[in-house]
Amino acid sequence: MPSPQKTSAPGDGRPVVCPTRQDEVAAAGSEVIGGPVGRRARLGTDVLTPVRVVALVAIGAFALGMVQKLPCYNWAWFRGAASQYTHACYSDIPHLFVARGFSEGLIPYADRFAGDMQYLEYPVLTGLFMQVAAWLTPGGGDLQHREQMYWAVNAGMLLVCTAVLAVCVARTHRRRPWDALLVALAPALALTATINWDLLALALTAAAMLMWSRGRALAFGVLLGLATAAKLYPFLLLGPLLVLCWRAGRWREFAVALLGSAGAWLVVNLPVMVLAPEGWKRFYVFSRERNVDFGSFWLILTQRFGLDPRIETVNTIASALMLLACAGIAVLALAAPRRPRFAQLAFLVVAAFILTNKVYSPQYVLWLVPLAALARPRWRGFLVWQACEVAYFLGIWMYLVYVTTEHKQGLPQDGYHFAIVLHLAGTLYLCALIVRDALRPERDPVRRDGSDDPSGGVLDGAEDVFAVGRAAAGSARRTGGTARRPADPSARPAA
Repeated sequence: MPSPQKTSAPGDGRPVVCPTRQDEVAAAGSEVIGGPVGRRARLGTDVLTPVRVVALVAIGAFALGMVQKLPCYNWAWFRGAASQYTHACYSDIPHLFVARGFSEGLIPYADRFAGDMQYLEYPVLTGLFMQVAAWLTPGGGDLQHREQMYWAVNAGMLLVCTAVLAVCVARTHRRRPWDALLVALAPALALTATINWDLLALALTAAAMLMWSRGRALAFGVLLGLATAAKLYPFLLLGPLLVLCWRAGRWREFAVALLGSAGAWLVVNLPVMVLAPEGWKRFYVFSRERNVDFGSFWLILTQRFGLDPRIETVNTIASALMLLACAGIAVLALAAPRRPRFAQLAFLVVAAFILTNKVYSPQYVLWLVPLAALARPRWRGFLVWQACEVAYFLGIWMYLVYVTTEHKQGLPQDGYHFAIVLHLAGTLYLCALIVRDALRPERDPVRRDGSDDPSGGVLDGAEDVFAVGRAAAGSARRTGGTARRPADPSARPAA
């Protein structure tokens, strides 16, 4: 982009990659602000560095998302269910302030609620986040005013998470900070940031990946353990890391990361496990017992084809499909002609979890946005995927309007099924592009300049120790029995 930027990456004589010089969609989009960066452009100031620009853009997108929620903030959350769906501005935050006892001063996991949900159904670190926001919420005024203030306090805290997320993604690939604009400008970020508390886990996961890219395995493990204590999905990243470290023979670093992750998760969870075991396990019991819900292909099977499988059967089949997908990702990691990048496999494994799961809440798209920016920083494929997700975002709210209004306004069931198929197809499309890049590394936009794996840390430029199929023979020919040196000096692990 023609915004000011530094001319070289830290610790590397090569210039920072300008997307407008490599991506035709980015180049076309840059016409709005003056066109692509010229060959003789003088780039960079001490104030507007790429990381700061990305962070400011992300904050601006988050603010636009808050504006989009204004109809609900002003009245729609409090005047019947259909209004908040009509304006597509629903959020769990104000509703759970009352439904989970925060408005009454109840303590998560320790105090029992009235109704079916007896304890808070969120992981411990997210529960702490919710409680801190409740402590910061002013106590004066009527209940509606307190709900509004609770959402506003949470939005402020989630804004900090958004800034952390943007900065970490921008710094993970040293020479490609502008790729983080994919995160900052993603429509999904603006639309779903304040639906729930997922941004806490996203920020911690992004910080973990930044630490791994710098060769700090223990810090990566600790941050990933904290992220898993906030949301379940981050632990999935250990799977791709396992097979990549297997192929590179980096067992020590993986063991340090695994122990750090388990230790951090235990430090957060153990006090609640001991003092309030029933409340602590509610999240895991709820996840197991939850019925087929919105956004999944399971919902299409049950509604369109009249299937009514038992929840145990759904759990078993979904787990089997997830394991099958993980096995395929492992084969890709071990058999690809060149070791896939960490971010590529991380995206694939989280996408597999989303695609096979029995529920897909609109904010789950956030899990994939930073991974997509690191795995495949190309604007065309990213925008196609985001268009599918925006269609699903609108589809679910219009479907809820249809089922909650007497006159059946909104989107009927067939239309909602089409929105689900669009979401699934868009995610599969991006997965296919990433798999193609892994199988044909010369097409990988990150590797076109000779880089190996900028987010790989100790994996970057490492020699293959174990591979299967043609990858094994190709690795032997490339290395000739000697280790390959990192393509990018800045990618060497920090001391």
